[in-house]
Amino acid sequence: MIDRLIVIRGAGDLATGTALRLHNSGFPVIMLDIEKPTVIRRTVSFAQALFSGQTEIEGVKALRCTLENAERTARSGIIAVVADPVATILELTKPAVLIDAIIAKKNLGTNKSMAPFTVALGPGFEAGKDVDVVIETKRGHTLGKIIRKGSAIPNTGIPGIIGGYGKERVMHSPCSGVFYSDCKIGDIVKAGQTIGTVDGEPVVTEISGKLRGLLANGLRVPEHFKLADVDPRGEDVDHTTVSDKARAIAGGVLEAVINYLYGGF
Repeated sequence: MIDRLIVIRGAGDLATGTALRLHNSGFPVIMLDIEKPTVIRRTVSFAQALFSGQTEIEGVKALRCTLENAERTARSGIIAVVADPVATILELTKPAVLIDAIIAKKNLGTNKSMAPFTVALGPGFEAGKDVDVVIETKRGHTLGKIIRKGSAIPNTGIPGIIGGYGKERVMHSPCSGVFYSDCKIGDIVKAGQTIGTVDGEPVVTEISGKLRGLLANGLRVPEHFKLADVDPRGEDVDHTTVSDKARAIAGGVLEAVINYLYGGF
């Protein structure tokens, strides 16, 4: 019988979309992240389980686990989330597939020797050298494409255009310090509104719309760190389910994994 255990490095929104697709296709999934993840789309990120102990997205439950009980949890049908940024768990579980979904725009240490089949999302990896395959993460015609040789499109540093806005959608820290906000994800905000502070310095949105992403309170951040994301489509946006981008990427990952396990990739 083919072992179907999958470990995903990262538990943010794109990693979560991937985990959901794999889980719903019958794969046991373990997700790894830092102790206090700095994800902003927390309502659609299983990383939230590291703060609250458990979370549920689209009817799928995730639990914070230890290294020792993560595999048992994953094989029971619940997504396991572990504070394990260096992937120590690989020595304990020996997964069939390792997916790097950290989305750091660079390789933080994932390599082909870490699992029989390795997948990486986005730029910073070379398929065939660093990992077995890379999945394109840039919005556009090739989003979700499986790359068997070469790399994803380089990071431009400019967010994708939604509702006519790109970089204006994202707010960054005006200085280093501790972030705090009275707002919550799902709030409708107006251009010029202060949505939070970093050590007393205001964080202001340039545009009106729905607050789709917001960093957890109390986290210390460096200057220019991403803190929040406003979607100009406003009330029409569903902030409680994974995005179209995450679903497209997840489809590419699932195709690659199934091809490897059952089709001799």
